[in-house]
Amino acid sequence: MEDLVLAGDVDVGDVIVLPDADEPVLVSRVRLGQGGLIFTVAPATGDSPEQDRPVKLTTKVRLHSRARDLDS
Repeated sequence: MEDLVLAGDVDVGDVIVLPDADEPVLVSRVRLGQGGLIFTVAPATGDSPEQDRPVKLTTKVRLHSRARDLDS
């Protein structure tokens, strides 16, 4: 499944592709920031929590949704 979604529709456990990126990332945290959202993401293929990084996006950014991790 690959759909276009708004950043405001993303939740923990979603696998998305960020703008200007080729590889999907797994969203582990979503919080409000000034002017948008802050996602904590890690490569969808990795299991290492030290690869987590914050990404700031406005709620109107369109993302490619790849899947939802139902185990989260």
